[in-house]
Amino acid sequence: MISKEELLEAIEMVMDDNLEDAHRIVQHYECPVACWFHAFLHRKEGDNWNANYWYEKAGRTMPTKNLNAELEEIRQWVENM
Repeated sequence: MISKEELLEAIEMVMDDNLEDAHRIVQHYECPVACWFHAFLHRKEGDNWNANYWYEKAGRTMPTKNLNAELEEIRQWVENM
């Protein structure tokens, strides 16, 4: 399972527009929160097909909210882990 610290680090990387390194952190985990974040990364990259795959693995559907709102939702969820 991915740690809270790793997820917070990946979120910071996204905020610094460093999607590649954020992707490297989460891609090795298959727990629901890592899959959700992985899905978000693919959605942010415009790869909706792959995003849908990861949202399904996370037990979610692709949201219609904007990316910033979803990242904030993920951040709040992670902080409450």
